Amino acid sequence: MPEHLDRERDHDRAGEHVDDTAGRPGTPGPRHVPVMLDRCVDLLAPALDADGAVVVDATVGLGGHSEALLRSCPRARLVGIDRDPQALELAARRLAGFGERVRLVRAVYDELPGVLADLGIDAVRGVLMDLGVSSLQLDEAERGFAYAVDAPLDMRMDPTAGITAAEVLNTYPVGDLVRVLREYGEERFAPRIARAVVRERARSPFTTSARLVELVRDAVPAPARRTGGNPAKRTFQALRIEVNGELEVLARAVPRAVAALAVGGRVAVLSYHSLEDRIVKRTLVAGARSSAPAGLPVELPEHAPYLRLLTRGAEQPAADETAANPRAASARLRAAERVRAGRGDAGGGARAAKGDAA
Repeated sequence: MPEHLDRERDHDRAGEHVDDTAGRPGTPGPRHVPVMLDRCVDLLAPALDADGAVVVDATVGLGGHSEALLRSCPRARLVGIDRDPQALELAARRLAGFGERVRLVRAVYDELPGVLADLGIDAVRGVLMDLGVSSLQLDEAERGFAYAVDAPLDMRMDPTAGITAAEVLNTYPVGDLVRVLREYGEERFAPRIARAVVRERARSPFTTSARLVELVRDAVPAPARRTGGNPAKRTFQALRIEVNGELEVLARAVPRAVAALAVGGRVAVLSYHSLEDRIVKRTLVAGARSSAPAGLPVELPEHAPYLRLLTRGAEQPAADETAANPRAASARLRAAERVRAGRGDAGGGARAAKGDAA
């Protein structure tokens, strides 16, 4: 492994929500540090104080947020969703003590309506989404998410399905590579990197991360390499988003989560970069605004806002949290409450709205 990969590891993984200081890979123990845990619970708990109230952890991961919600809201039940089978296995171990209060489902979180329908749930009282790559995925080197170690270029959140990062690099035309790097990595040197990838793959296909890290480093002008950590981080972010369709999934998932809420239900979303936060903001802010046409003398009920924002803009972790876990620094939290049925409604029944969704 090139020396600089290890040297820059701690600096460049800032913002990725994982604690490297304890535990072993594949262990759902103290290594997993849920980001803004108390605040997420505080935002969702008021909607979960009813027998049978259902909360969905749409990205359950290793189950840290789920465990806290179940402990803090003893009358609630939880549906945990994740596309990663290994994460579900570890979450099941962590949450086993809660028995029948927990249902875990393997799915992508934009499939929330189908998951709820299969479980016979009309509407829910809470939805939590903790976006981005999980601690498990980062720490399993063979998954290829972390550019700080040399590993196969996979990056699939579900390792059994879909295209890998290596396939993207080895098959996409240069124009598509530029688009991916520019749109998903906000990489200003996207054309230079894309041309270098096409040139190098003609010599030998890309298979592991170290070669890509070196290529990006060489393609980025020297002055730009002096600040901001490893220049490959934007390329790796872009590839991960492309491989997993993350932004497309998120754009579908947030409106569907809002639609699944009973009146009085709440949604909270943790994002880790501006592309995610922009999508979340757009959906929640739109729901908190009147849709009445300009100049209408009286607002009709169907045009009234159906959401109430619970956060002032995007909340960030407190200084003590980022000091203890620097990788939480990039987190942004937004939340909203469903205040009426109507626009975007999933058709949740009255009994769900009373907290008896089951």
